[in-house]
Parts: sequence; structure tokens; C-alpha cells
Amino acid sequence: MKSKILNIVLKEMSPYLDIDQCNKLNDILNYVFKDIEVVKIDKNCINTNSLDNNVVLDKFLSSKEIEGCSKKTLTYYKSTIEYVFNSVNKKVENITTEDIRNYLSYHKKKRGSSKTTIDNIRRILSSFFSWLEDEDYIIKNPVRRIHKVKRGRTVKEVLTDEKLEILRDTCIEIRDLSLIELLISTGMRVGELVNLNTNDINFEERSCVVFGKGESEREVYFDARTKIHLKKYLKQRKDKNPALFVSLKKPYKRLGINGVETRLKKLGLDANITNVHPHKFRRTMATKAIDKGMPIEQVQKLLGHVQIDTTMQYAMVNQNNIKISHRKYIS
Repeated sequence: MKSKILNIVLKEMSPYLDIDQCNKLNDILNYVFKDIEVVKIDKNCINTNSLDNNVVLDKFLSSKEIEGCSKKTLTYYKSTIEYVFNSVNKKVENITTEDIRNYLSYHKKKRGSSKTTIDNIRRILSSFFSWLEDEDYIIKNPVRRIHKVKRGRTVKEVLTDEKLEILRDTCIEIRDLSLIELLISTGMRVGELVNLNTNDINFEERSCVVFGKGESEREVYFDARTKIHLKKYLKQRKDKNPALFVSLKKPYKRLGINGVETRLKKLGLDANITNVHPHKFRRTMATKAIDKGMPIEQVQKLLGHVQIDTTMQYAMVNQNNIKISHRKYIS
């Protein structure tokens, strides 16, 4: 079998080589294949060594957990990749670029998924198959030739000074006012907010340490107004819960993410302001900071972003400032 293959190679190359070159190629082939046995594989034979999709997925998720991914991120990764497995219905080593393209196309057309969703799926699959390639489970990442989905940038709404004042006036409970002030002053994530304890607050320095994505630690800062409201809120509390923010009624449990989102939405409705949610405070803070001249690198640090491009997506430059700058430098 081996001799037959070597002869085929020599025969196919002979039109392109002279006699000396053919002899040299023959010597090289015999040397390279000297200790190699060539066996013909029956295509109908089942490959018992094929990878188990669930096994490699669990290994991938374990590696991402070691890298510091949160449980929420791991759950999202797992469900996304499992959907692909169920849809494509192939062993992971047999999944092709065309399979992935067809899957993404199905999501876009049949489910009406947005470009952002499609690109998130592509990004997760790229991470998964790149890991398989690095770990030598597959020869080549099939997602490599599928490029990033181009998305049009939309200017996301921020809270104006007027709307912020209306929200403040709408707050009946000092807890809600303290919560709003801390969000708009620090720009922290809602997940970071609900994990704070009362002893995390440094009133002297007007700062607190939060744990962001990937359990990264950073210090954030709040203003004098926030300090006053927080102290007033903590002074009137009767419970012994270590959490910074708790429910208004007994048994005074730690306020969770859903609790914060629900409360802010209600405050927004009461104030006749649409789409009030924790992330809008974060975006508002970033936008105001840049508008007032804070260097983008410092805003990045405050928000806890690894990539500065992420910070730029959060912070939309005020159009009035662009007009003023145009008149100053160009007109």
C-alpha cells in the first residue's frame, strides 16, 4: 500500500521534474515514510475514537471558569453551543464552516435575531472552536472564515439633568434616592451594586471597592450628595443585614438585581420617564464624564472595562459639544 502511494506521487510529479529531481524526490519519500505504516480505512467503519460533544463542551467550560468567567457567562456559553449541536446534529470534529453559516442564517431569518445576537453567537462559537484547535481536538477552526457581523451604531439614550431631578423628586423612600445617587455617581454595574455591604463604604474617602466581571477588583468614587443620602439611609435602618441595600419590608433581605431593576422601572413610570434601568445610569455617567473633559482612559478605569473600545460604545459624545467645537476650530 505504501509503495503504491509513493509511486502515485512520483508519477504525478514527473511532468514537473527532471530525472535527477525525480530520483531525489524518490529518496526523500522513502526516507520520510521509512518507519510509517499506511493502512486503508473502510469508510463504512464507525470511528469509535470520535469526540463526544458534551465531553469537550464540559472541558471548554471548565477552562473558561478557570479563566474567571462568571456562572452567568458560562450558562450562556453552554446553552448557545448546545443549540448548535442540536441543530447541526454532527460530531464536533465534523462541523464545517458551511454548517455554522447555515445555523447563523437560520437564526437571522427564522427567529428574527438581531445583528448583535448573531455576532454574539459567532463570537462564542469562535472561542469554542479556537479552544478545540489549540487543544488539538480538531485540525482547523471552522468559524475562522466567518467574519464579524457589521452593525450600525445607534446613539443610546442617556438621562438628562432634568430627568434625573424628576427621578430624585419621585423617590419617597430614602433607600431609593440613595440607590439612584450611588448608580449615577459611580457608574457601577447593578451586579456590583447588589453585592456591596455597608462596611464596604468608605465615607471619609467617598469611595468603595467593587468586584466586577471576572472577579476583577476596582475602586469607585461617589460625590457628597450620595454620601449624605447614604448616611441618612443607613441611620434609619432597623435591621442587622450586612447588605448595603435591603428590601423595604421584613425580613429585610438583600436587594437583588431583579429587585433593583423592578424598582427603577416603577420609579420611571411614576416620573413619566420611559425605559429607566440600571445600565442607563452607567451610560449617563460615562457620557457626562467625557463631555466634561475626563480622559477616556480614566473613564475606562472607573467603569472597569478591559478594552477601551467598550468604553467608547458606552459614552456617546454630546452633539452640542461637537457643534461648539466645529465653530471653534473649523468655522
